[in-house]
Amino acid sequence: MSGREPLVVGIDVGGSKVLAAEIGPAGEVLTTATRVTPGRLVEVGLVEDALTLAVEDVAQGRPVAAVGLAAAGFVDAEGERVMFAPHLPWREEPVRSRLEERWGTRVVLDNDANCAALAELEHGAAAGAQDAVVVTMGTGIGGAVVVGGQLRRGRNGMAGEFGHAQVVPDGHPCECGHRGCWEQYSSGNALVRLARARVGQEPTLLDDLCGGDPSRLTGPMITEAAGDGDLVARQAFASVGEWLGVGLANLVAALDPEVVVVGGGVSAAGDRLLEPARAALRRALVGEPHRVVPPLRRAHFGPEAGAVGGALMARAALG
Repeated sequence: MSGREPLVVGIDVGGSKVLAAEIGPAGEVLTTATRVTPGRLVEVGLVEDALTLAVEDVAQGRPVAAVGLAAAGFVDAEGERVMFAPHLPWREEPVRSRLEERWGTRVVLDNDANCAALAELEHGAAAGAQDAVVVTMGTGIGGAVVVGGQLRRGRNGMAGEFGHAQVVPDGHPCECGHRGCWEQYSSGNALVRLARARVGQEPTLLDDLCGGDPSRLTGPMITEAAGDGDLVARQAFASVGEWLGVGLANLVAALDPEVVVVGGGVSAAGDRLLEPARAALRRALVGEPHRVVPPLRRAHFGPEAGAVGGALMARAALG
């Protein structure tokens, strides 16, 4: 970045980690920094401490002109408050103004999937599309709706919360307080739960990776094991991918988009996740033989899409 160009930072705040990024003129990622998200059962200040450290790691002492915050939660229509975050402690929190005061710089706030959609529309897998669905798979599931080339945020600013659509009546309990939500069957949490249930029950590379302790098993370990041919890990991805496709079939039936883009941390698995999803989408989609089924693409920016979109949003706010 040139000395004449103001530094903007995008931050993707997920349920398990904070990812901050500096981007170049075409959205390319120049610098990143990560911090662990403290979780939803902690003081709000601890989450904001993690955000502060991530910004400082990216800035490296340079002045920051603006920060774009991509939050995994329900952001109000004014872009001021995080009204509810299933995996974070924010409840009707004035996040934007509080961080502006703390950092002494311009802060803009939106939902993480909306930010991912901005990145993919401008420079990525949805470029040129007028109608698109973007789904982010991390700890849970987020989503964004693009109609006529524009993000649709809805009356409360909360459109696209697909992850909390009920798919299994009286199913697995969800952090949102309900049961049977889609993200309980297709997300990073779902992937880990499926694999942990089989550690110690049969031979698997996962035993070695987690030292025989299922509680230490993580999503990246499962991705690594799947890449090495581990059957348990691959079956976990197949299940998560199948549920992804079933949920996407409902969204395609409702919204009829040109393209569906999947991002978030779980998307790092690529076709190991997307191939079973594509097959399930076609099987579950109503009228599939009589319509054009939209392509299902991995986000161009992958797990960094939310942070890139946040940085683009911050840059736009500066004019």
